[in-house]
Amino acid sequence: MPEFSVLMVCLGNICRSPTAEGVLRTKLQRLGLEQRVRVESAGTHGEKGGEPDARALAAAAKRGYDLSRIRSRRVVAADLAGYDLVLAMDSDNLDFLRETCPPELQGRIRLLLDDGAPDAGRDVPDPYYGGPAGFEHVLDLIEAACDKLAQDLRDRLGTS
Repeated sequence: MPEFSVLMVCLGNICRSPTAEGVLRTKLQRLGLEQRVRVESAGTHGEKGGEPDARALAAAAKRGYDLSRIRSRRVVAADLAGYDLVLAMDSDNLDFLRETCPPELQGRIRLLLDDGAPDAGRDVPDPYYGGPAGFEHVLDLIEAACDKLAQDLRDRLGTS
């Protein structure tokens, strides 16, 4: 049973949040923490069951991340209580989550890039309407943030 859980959230759960899910899962696996931390993704307005965007799949695969098993889903109210940490990809989705979250759970929600990464406090831009360079930039941001998050989780959970 996982000791900690993380939910990555973007708008449609087809570009940024599945990329963040796949990157963090891989980094945790490399640290031997994949059984101790549950990582999933969802969208504030996502459709259920869709695959990640083909461009996100391709960009991730070039860097060794497999997103092929991830399927989109929409955030539900139970997610806000069911995850220890809910990480929004941008301020619009952060606002949506905060509006729907009970006051006692607000502390679980923040931006992915608020975790001390070099781009702290910034949004992960939505690459959907752009070209391949946008997906590469998103991966750069997500990798840096997930490096820090994975190390923080390792420190928090210790090694077994």
